Amino acid sequence: MENILFNLKTFWQFTGFANLQWGHLIMIIIGCFFIYLAIKKEWEPMLLVPIGFGILIGNIPLFAGLSVGVYEEGSVLNILYQGVQQGFYPPLIFMGIGAMTDFSALISNPKLLLIGAAAQFGIFGAYAISLAVGFEPSQAGAIGIIGGADGPTAIFLTSRLAPDLLGAVAVSAYSYMALVPVIQPPIMRLLTTKKERVIRMKPPRPVAPTEKILFPIIGFLLTAFIVPSGIPLLGMLFFGNLIKESGVTRRLANTASGPLIDVVTILIGLTVGASTQADHFLRPDSVKIFIIGALSFMIATFAGVLFVKIFNIFLKEGNKINPLIGNSGVSAVPDSARVSHLIGLEYDKTNYLLMHAMGPNVAGVIGSAVAAGILLGFLA
Repeated sequence: MENILFNLKTFWQFTGFANLQWGHLIMIIIGCFFIYLAIKKEWEPMLLVPIGFGILIGNIPLFAGLSVGVYEEGSVLNILYQGVQQGFYPPLIFMGIGAMTDFSALISNPKLLLIGAAAQFGIFGAYAISLAVGFEPSQAGAIGIIGGADGPTAIFLTSRLAPDLLGAVAVSAYSYMALVPVIQPPIMRLLTTKKERVIRMKPPRPVAPTEKILFPIIGFLLTAFIVPSGIPLLGMLFFGNLIKESGVTRRLANTASGPLIDVVTILIGLTVGASTQADHFLRPDSVKIFIIGALSFMIATFAGVLFVKIFNIFLKEGNKINPLIGNSGVSAVPDSARVSHLIGLEYDKTNYLLMHAMGPNVAGVIGSAVAAGILLGFLA
């Protein structure tokens, strides 16, 4: 009988129940909330379902030496997490993004590139705020990139500048990407007048196939020569776009934009979620990062919309830009462009802004990668 009781006691000590702490419960609730938002509200389900379930995986209480946790060297989860820590998942995702992105709206109206650039103020605004509240410059750079609304870029830069903040930065970036339809509309309405919201833009001109092929080549050379440290992201983005537009590598483009990006998204979501173990994640710095992340999205939206309003002063009547597409300068593709379109339809049911909003939206993808390269070059 004593042996049975001893064995049961030993077994109990090995269970998650015996090692459970309040932090684990808090994180499990957060993980379930992410899954709820993804399924019930359909907010970025491709991201929030893997991240939410990853949070559940990462917060099952373990006893020391079991070698299954994401931070235990040699474990399966740790091996998969190397793709995040070493930063090779994000370039693969960028290749897939390039292979599924049509840059026609930007090519036909190059001045929309300036909106994507203006929205990057969210990154540098968050960087300044992070420094002001006591973060080190390298940490501030990692936190600031949240304002680009680009999860892969945030992971890539943070893995280089502040690996200890990787979980908080990644979860914050992806969370606010999912909340774009909630965060941006009030700011867009606040900054625009009713007259501005119904501005009609000229239809984009047709873009020749040759232009589409030349764009990724010229775009890469220009950006890479300016910011060589951004090559891993910029190179893969423009390469993915070239295999799409060349017309002779359709199988490669289909693989990059389909199975490959889906597999990497699953792995990055699960492992980022699993990295949010309570003892690593529930710290005062994580709360600060979430607050600064929200501010960075707001700053980016303010900057994009205000830039269009100021830019319109110098444009002739008939060439003006609808300020509602200013929000789409952040690189949450295509969610922020869809928000521009839906808000525009509220004020004019026949004014379709989506094709115009995609211009600054894809410019934001390029802009966030360039900004990451700048921060990496200065702070690494």
